[in-house]
Amino acid sequence: MIKFDCKNCGEKFSVPEIHAGKKGKCPKCKNIILVPQIQDTSPLITQSKTSNQKSAPKDSPHGLTLLDVPKKDKPKDQSTIQEYKKELEEEPKIDQTEPVLKRKLPWLLDIFLYPTNKAGLTMMGIFIGIPLLMEVFVGVLNLVASQFPPFYVVAVFFLIVNLIINIVILFYKYWYLSECVRDSADGQIRAPETIAATPSGEMLSSFLKIFVCIIIFSAPIYYYLSKSKGIDRDFWSLFNFMLLFSLVVVSEVGKSGITFHLLLFFAVFFFPITVLSVIMFDSFRGLNPLLIVRSIFSTFVPYCVLVLLLCVLWTPMILMRRFIVTEVISGRPGLFLYLPGAVKIYLMLVAAHLLGRFYWRYQDKLRWDV
Repeated sequence: MIKFDCKNCGEKFSVPEIHAGKKGKCPKCKNIILVPQIQDTSPLITQSKTSNQKSAPKDSPHGLTLLDVPKKDKPKDQSTIQEYKKELEEEPKIDQTEPVLKRKLPWLLDIFLYPTNKAGLTMMGIFIGIPLLMEVFVGVLNLVASQFPPFYVVAVFFLIVNLIINIVILFYKYWYLSECVRDSADGQIRAPETIAATPSGEMLSSFLKIFVCIIIFSAPIYYYLSKSKGIDRDFWSLFNFMLLFSLVVVSEVGKSGITFHLLLFFAVFFFPITVLSVIMFDSFRGLNPLLIVRSIFSTFVPYCVLVLLLCVLWTPMILMRRFIVTEVISGRPGLFLYLPGAVKIYLMLVAAHLLGRFYWRYQDKLRWDV
C-alpha cells in the first residue's frame, strides 16, 4: 500500500501500489492529487568494521522490489564501494508527473474534436437520448390514454417522472461542463470519463454557481430592456427568461442605444473569466471583482482571443435556439428539436474545453490559489 497526504488539506490516503503515479480528486477539498511513485528508501548498506562479516539487508515496504528493479550486488570490498554508489546515482529516476498529451492536429481544429471520444459521445447520448426516449414514451402513453381514458393516471405519473428526469439531467449537464473545465485545466484534450464517479450532491451546487453567474451578467440587460422597451413582466418568467432572453438581446443589437451596448459588452467580456474563476475555485469567492480584473489585465491579449473564440461558438448556439423557439411556437413535433439541441450541447463542451485550456496555459500569470 502507498500512504500519502493531500498537500492542500492534509487528508490521509492509503491506496494499492498499482495506482502509483495516477491522479484523482481529494474527496475533502476537491483538489487534484497525485499518488506518489514508489521509491527506494532503504539506506545504502555500509561496510561493517569487520570485513569478514556480511550485513543482511532488512525488508522495507518501499524497497526496490516494488519498482520491479533488480537489486544490484553489494560491494564486497572498499575498492568497489565508490563504483557501487556511482551506479546507484546513475540509475534513471522515476518521473512522478504524467506526460502532457499532445494534439495530433492544429489546435484550432483539434479543439472541435474534444467531445468525440467515447466519454464525450456517451455524455451527449445521455443529455439528448434519455429526454428523447422519455418524450417518445410519454407520447405513446398519451395516445393509449386517448383511447382508454383511465390510462391517463399512468400518463400523468410518467409525465411527472419525465419532468424530474429532465431536471436531474439539467443539473448533471452543468456539473459535467464544470468537470470538463477542470479536466482541461489539468492538461487533458478530450472529454473526461466521469460516469462511475458522479457525486449527486455536487450537481445542484455546480448548476447554482453557473446559474448565478448568468443572472449577474444578464440582470442589468434585463432591467434595461424592461424599463426602456416596456416589455411585459409576465414575459420574463423563469422559463421564458432561459429560453428567449438571448434571442431578445440579439434582436436589440444595433437598435438600442449606447447604454444597452455597454451592458452587453460588459456581460460578454467579463462572463467567461468569471465562470472560469467560480468553477476553478469551486466557490462563489471566484466572483471577487478584484481577482477577475487582475486576471484579465495579466492575460489581456490571450483573454481577448478567448472571448472572440467563444463568441464564434456562441453564434451558432443562438441560431440553434432560434430554430428551437420557432419550432415550439409553430407547434411542430418536438422530436425535431433534439438535433439542434445536440449541436448546442456539442458546442458547449467545446466552450468548456476552451476555458479549461486557457487556465492550463496561463495559470502562472493568473496566480490563482485553487
